Amino acid sequence: MKPNILIVTASDGNNLKLANTLLDISKEFEANFEIVNLLDLNLPLYTAKEESKGTPEDAKFITAKFMDAKGFVVLAPEYNGSVPPSLNNAIAWISRSGNDNWRDALNTKPMVLGTHSGGGGNHVLSAMQEQFGFIGCNIIGRKILTSYSKELNPDTAKDVLSQLVKISSI
Repeated sequence: MKPNILIVTASDGNNLKLANTLLDISKEFEANFEIVNLLDLNLPLYTAKEESKGTPEDAKFITAKFMDAKGFVVLAPEYNGSVPPSLNNAIAWISRSGNDNWRDALNTKPMVLGTHSGGGGNHVLSAMQEQFGFIGCNIIGRKILTSYSKELNPDTAKDVLSQLVKISSI
């Protein structure tokens, strides 16, 4: 059975373009890749007050997508040396989705981290590694980093996706 792998993008700019490029490359692999753009979701800012109104439908949707996935590619731009609010907010809603087993959405699942960043991108990659590692994801060592002066190397992308598919299929 082919594993389901989510390509999650936390912006609708260059990281979404990168997601679409990776989706095209992924067609070579025996896996079901799908893009989820967090900015397409109607997720209010997570607060305890907001949670008291009930879990939003899009929070249930993203939690179900994460639960079903066997692996991830997470692409996010660098915001002030860290992750963008859309990514933090989605993680907050997943963790508070009302699903008692919400950790199963991320725990032990393989993940590739990437960014298209105008500011270098190393800070966001480090921040995501720290955050997703804390939650329990197995971060693949190679990262995807592109910028205005550094285009995606298709061979590197194929190698990273190949590793992700292999680990996700176990």
